[in-house]
Amino acid sequence: MTSKPEIDFPEGPAPTELVIEDLVIGEGAEALPGANVEVHYVGVEFDTGEEFDSSWNRGESIEFPLRGLIQGWQEGIPGMRVGGRRKLTIPPEQAYGPAGSGHRLSGKTLIFVIDLLATR
Repeated sequence: MTSKPEIDFPEGPAPTELVIEDLVIGEGAEALPGANVEVHYVGVEFDTGEEFDSSWNRGESIEFPLRGLIQGWQEGIPGMRVGGRRKLTIPPEQAYGPAGSGHRLSGKTLIFVIDLLATR
């Protein structure tokens, strides 16, 4: 994957559970729970389709330990293989909590498209 994904505006109501959708199945090593992962990603708000974060816009991938991330990523990335692209639709409970939790994305359902570049 060499280009930033386009995220289509979602239809229907926001899901109440984590939705995992493989867009491209990778051929490489599998990401395990608690692993360090190197990813490219883009995130949009479900309700507005507005992009709130993208590693593509910064021009560099990012690496971090899964255990330090929101629950939707901790549950949604394991099982992915390097070279894969996965779409996660994450309800507030598995993202930044209910509205009023103090984060600007509290109370929002989020969509991420994640490219797994490496896992360690």
